[in-house]
Parts: sequence; C-alpha cells; structure tokens
Amino acid sequence: MPTCDAAPPRGWIDIRRAQAESRRARAADAAPCRASPVMLVVDQTMRAHEHVALRSMFAARKRVFVDLLNWDLPVLAGRYEVDRRDRPGATYLIIAGADGEHLASARLLPETAASLRRFEERIFEPGASNAGVAEVTHFCLSPDITSDARRRARDQLLYGLVDHALARHIQCFLGIAEPRLARRIEGLGWACRRLGAIQSSGGRDMVAVAVDVDAATPARLAGAGIARPTASWPMSS
Repeated sequence: MPTCDAAPPRGWIDIRRAQAESRRARAADAAPCRASPVMLVVDQTMRAHEHVALRSMFAARKRVFVDLLNWDLPVLAGRYEVDRRDRPGATYLIIAGADGEHLASARLLPETAASLRRFEERIFEPGASNAGVAEVTHFCLSPDITSDARRRARDQLLYGLVDHALARHIQCFLGIAEPRLARRIEGLGWACRRLGAIQSSGGRDMVAVAVDVDAATPARLAGAGIARPTASWPMSS
C-alpha cells in the first residue's frame, strides 16, 4: 500500500498532537454522546479550527476506503487517507458529534476529475458553462457507530449536501461510484442520471452519475423515506 510521508500544510494534521489526544481518548471512560450531531462546512479558511473533525475524518477514510474496501490510496503516517485532491480548493461537509468526532462526511471539489470531463456534453446544455457544478467524492460513514446511527448520519449528510448546494447555487453534483452504490444513489429519490461506465485507476468498474439539485430536492428525499434528523440520537450502544 503506498504511503505519503510528506508533511501536510500547517494547520492540517499535527501528528504528535493527534497521537497524544488519541491516547488520552482511549484512556478516558467517556459516556456515550447523545447530543444532536451538527454539520460542519470546512474549507481552507477553517481547517485549523476544525482539526479534530478533519483528523477524525481522514482516519475514518483510511479505515473505510483502504482497510475495508482495499482501494489503492495514499496513507499518511499509517493512519490517515489524504490524497492529492485534498488541497486548498476542497470543501468538506462533516457530520460531527458533540466531541467533534467524525460520523459522516463528503468532499466537494470545484473542478471535476479528468475522467468525468468526457461526459460534459451529457451534463451541460450546448454552449453553457460548468458553473454551478461540484464533484462529490469520498462519501464516508464512520465504522465506529451503530448501524442506526450510520443511517441517521447518512441522512443528515444528504440533506446537508442539498442545503449547501442550494445556498451556493450548485445545480449539479457529479460523482463516480461502484455499480451497486450507484443503484443506492438512484434510490434516494432525487433526480439522478447515469452518465456512463468508467474505470478507476485501480481497474475497478465504476459508474459516472450526475445528481440535479433544485428547490424540490429536499421534498424528493423525504418522499423516498430519507428523514432529516432533528432530535438527539445515540451514536454508540
């Protein structure tokens, strides 16, 4: 598995502090957190202030995408999945518990990957610009919480993505997913289109999808049974 030993940007991840805080967290006998999780929108200007959520997110990404799914991705310090697209232009939507720990997250990128650009004629009207489009990658649910908590965190993140898009005039989300996951995305009720087959750099068969977002999208999610969590819910058993 490839590793990346280069130091991350200042304010990104302090490895020594992360290790010390992790040891203290394991030693503490904390009660289960039952406060309502919140969604954090983290961009370049806020990274230093949300280091707990970001560090927890990168650790969860490593456990999910590298350890569980065996994706060939770079790993920092043996604990964090951080790739070349985790650069200043990225925005992270993170569902975090009261202690700041990651429950669910997604990365939004203003520039689409080269593998998606060949589908542009199927996304935009002739002569239209690609303004209002964002690529969604690394949709990640924490492996450390209950299945019910994962479902609630997923639902909260879905509504968070839509709310974020509507507030920032994003009209279309683009993404690449495995075929079985693409079917789940299509079943969420929103306007989802398959753009075509694609192959990842690791040789996996993938599907390019586009999700159109407008003012009616929250109602479509609700109609498909995606509930917006509003009350406190337990994250651990």
